[in-house]
Amino acid sequence: MEYIKRDLERKFMHMSDSFKAVMVIGARQVGKSTMLKHLAQDTDRTYVTMDNTQLRHFAQTEPKLFLQTYQPPILIDEVQKAPELFEEIKIICDESDARGQFWLTGSQSKKLVKKAGDSLAGRLCILKMYSLSNREKLGIDPENAFTFSLKALIDREKLFGQNNILATFENIWRGGLPDVQEKDEEQLSEYFNSYIETYLMRDAVDDYGITDTEGFRKFLRACAAFTGQLINYNDLGASAGVSGVTAKEWVSVLQSMGIIFLLEPYASNELKRLTKKPKLYFCDTGFCAFLSSWTTRDVLMNGAASGHYYENYVIAELLRNYAYGKNKVNLNFYRDNKMNEIDLIIEEEGVLHPVEIKKSSAPDRSDAKAFSLLKSAERSVGNGAVICMSDAVIPISENTLIVPSNLI
Repeated sequence: MEYIKRDLERKFMHMSDSFKAVMVIGARQVGKSTMLKHLAQDTDRTYVTMDNTQLRHFAQTEPKLFLQTYQPPILIDEVQKAPELFEEIKIICDESDARGQFWLTGSQSKKLVKKAGDSLAGRLCILKMYSLSNREKLGIDPENAFTFSLKALIDREKLFGQNNILATFENIWRGGLPDVQEKDEEQLSEYFNSYIETYLMRDAVDDYGITDTEGFRKFLRACAAFTGQLINYNDLGASAGVSGVTAKEWVSVLQSMGIIFLLEPYASNELKRLTKKPKLYFCDTGFCAFLSSWTTRDVLMNGAASGHYYENYVIAELLRNYAYGKNKVNLNFYRDNKMNEIDLIIEEEGVLHPVEIKKSSAPDRSDAKAFSLLKSAERSVGNGAVICMSDAVIPISENTLIVPSNLI
């Protein structure tokens, strides 16, 4: 398969110019190693992987000798399997002012991030990688970041072309793991079965000490059924035959693995009676669709859950956009005890941008009526959007745009 350029490349190289070590974390098979090996081509950077049993044993038992043998600049793959290296990496970093000496890949586990962060504080930048976005699949690399400016969005339309429901749901159903992009339905199903057994279940047992593997499998499927919804740990646990306490622990495990993410509710001193429960989403909608037995694109697109999957897809695309971008943003949602809801609030540079997500191709002004509730917040409110299946960017009020979802 031909290499697909990743949006994270720019940020990674920029951080490598500034930090002595850079580590890319993320779920299994999202393309971490492939990207770094591609960036290391035609350089003198050594590549070693801790998947190699002999090299791993060498690194674990003789970390100093290992790094004398394999000297920086170096790319160490699956570094979580040899955490003994971190202290030696720290010593080497402190002995030199050279930047980008160590490129590392690792799982997303909290244990690894804490160990690496504690050992290499001030020397290490940790970046998160997700599966392929729609932009990456299409090979489109917009010069400017996604914004809520009418002019910028109209310029973006020229790059992305027309919105299309079939292409959108093909993206949603297939997901973004690089290895599934050219697989047919039968191959894709077997791939995800293997993904669960080879990676997730093994990691659940080895890294997180989960012994009830059958219960954990059921829990994975239960989470897929709850995607896009407020989390109720007791209900989620009951669906898998475990307690609410266990459900909360296992949600944390799936977050650590990079399988799901929780969208936290917006909190404000000015806005009262807001929900405190987060919403659950999958990082990869293709894996979520497999877990819920949506066997084809069309079955998913026409099914009862299609709106939830579309919402998950849009939020996950925006999550990727901002994770790889220059500006730090906060992503939240709004829901109060009167059932008023805003699907997404993007807070950037102190300005709130409200977003409603609709599978419809013709939303109207009423879909953005809850946006006015943010006027009571202590932050400035900027342009908002109804992201949907529309064909074109259309202003529907002074501060609100209809935005085709393919533009994100």
